[in-house]
Amino acid sequence: MNIAPSEKHSDYRKVAIITGAGSGIGRAVALAMQSAGYAIVLAGRHLASLEQTASMANIAGPELHPVPTDVTLTDSVRALFAFTRSMFGRLDVLFNNAGVGAPGIPMENLTYDQWSQVVSVNLTGTFLCAQEAIRLMKSQHPGGGRIINNGSISAHAPRPHSAPYTATKHAITGLTKCISLDGRQYDIACSQIDIGNATTEMSQQWAAGALQANGDMVVEPTFDVQHVAKAVLYMASLPLDANVQFMTVMATKMPFVGRG
Repeated sequence: MNIAPSEKHSDYRKVAIITGAGSGIGRAVALAMQSAGYAIVLAGRHLASLEQTASMANIAGPELHPVPTDVTLTDSVRALFAFTRSMFGRLDVLFNNAGVGAPGIPMENLTYDQWSQVVSVNLTGTFLCAQEAIRLMKSQHPGGGRIINNGSISAHAPRPHSAPYTATKHAITGLTKCISLDGRQYDIACSQIDIGNATTEMSQQWAAGALQANGDMVVEPTFDVQHVAKAVLYMASLPLDANVQFMTVMATKMPFVGRG
């Protein structure tokens, strides 16, 4: 007897795709959601990193499924969502987390390729994944779902020498609002979480200090990335008639309020 995708995994409560799941915030969120009972599709460029995330899973929870994905390529993103549809028959949560930065140098010294890479991953990649998620969420039964975009403190205030990253994160805010508006009639909720100084591989680059607006190098406070994972899990767990539109979670004493 042929078994429909939704019947194959009827014991799974919800299905989530997490991009940038091979390290840092993506890994922490994937493991937290899997422990809470979500079936997880892990997306990222490097299979070995995704498999490492999967190896850390709670053995009592659902499996994590690594799917190598380049979010800047339309065919790669479509393959990711085709896998999810084939495996589970639906998608309940997309966490758009994949992101990169450019060298921290004056804007006039950046190359076009450095600019384009950040825009392609942070903005176009988020758009392509959201686009496929919306298509799946509109077609599934029951319909609807939730998209959570990883913004940043930089969606509000820039660091020095961060034009590509800051520009894309400001754009994520506009995209989040558009998805929220356009998805409303289809029970598709969209949120943005803005994260400041969570302890990850990315934040280690500032271990010796981060450049401030006045030119000083300052070692900034950080906080445990597990608090980010708990925040995303909370956002994801809401019923679709409730939404955290924007959330900021950050180290209490980091120079954000009053930055500059």
